[in-house]
Amino acid sequence: MEAEAHHDFIHRNSGEPNFNESMYFNFYDRNRGWGGFARIGNRPNEGYAEVTLTLYRPEGTVLFQYERPPIKEHRELHAGGMRFEILEPARHLRVTYRGKALFLQQPLDLEDPQRAFTSNPWREVELHLDYYGLSPMYGGETPGEAASTELVFARGHTEQHVRAVGTLSVDGETIPIDGLGLRDHSWGPRSWQSPAYYRWLTAEFDESFGFMGSWIHLQSGTDLKSGFVFRDGSNELVHQVELVTERDEHTGYHRALRVVLHTASGPLHVTGEVISMVPLRNRRDGKVTRIAEGLTRWRMGSQTGYGWSEYLDQLT
Repeated sequence: MEAEAHHDFIHRNSGEPNFNESMYFNFYDRNRGWGGFARIGNRPNEGYAEVTLTLYRPEGTVLFQYERPPIKEHRELHAGGMRFEILEPARHLRVTYRGKALFLQQPLDLEDPQRAFTSNPWREVELHLDYYGLSPMYGGETPGEAASTELVFARGHTEQHVRAVGTLSVDGETIPIDGLGLRDHSWGPRSWQSPAYYRWLTAEFDESFGFMGSWIHLQSGTDLKSGFVFRDGSNELVHQVELVTERDEHTGYHRALRVVLHTASGPLHVTGEVISMVPLRNRRDGKVTRIAEGLTRWRMGSQTGYGWSEYLDQLT
């Protein structure tokens, strides 16, 4: 399905205790080797926003910031030095950030966030990126109420392949950015603990070709597999996802992937290699959810693309 432009705007707070509205933007500049993602998730009924900035440097180090600044209302996505602006829905959005970020020589230090935040240095960061839509927006809104809002991940969800252009400054040194990426937008009750696990795969090969594949395994045991392949101006729905994961024998994180995305035009075979891993986590009501963010190099025949392989798992 294709979303409509009005889905880009901020939605009414529907009142659930865990109501969330979030946007996420990633990018990778293959000429300069810089990549990253920014996310704001408003939780107005809990009184805070989740703000995440992750920047993957060309040599493998990472700049990272996460905080939960207080918010009093739900009218925009602007918190913790980060702001998302909708200049023209589905066509032009802007991401800015000004503040500090943790410099991680070893990104896996984030397995112990408290230690990471107290034993690594900070850098001053400014980010200014204009995002331009390339693909039609995918997604929309699912009507109706869930039996339990604690078991819901999103009522509405859109995604779009984009071009990102702008600048990134670290301690006064400015790097021009011109890359490709994917953005998403979701709203409704959000519980990171609702799926048993999920695998979210994104890739951009050039301005006219990319994909998103999603595999969500619910607590009930049901698998939801979906996504879309963007090619030559249109989206084609994915109705089946096959995935084989190779894990690092020392860390346990995924390091290589073999993926088949099935569409009406036939299967799309791709392989992925994780080139940098950032482990994130969410704690709620005594439960711990790990979200492994792998910057990934994708290959399909002679073509090379870049994107993310995001693996969410519930830890016991």
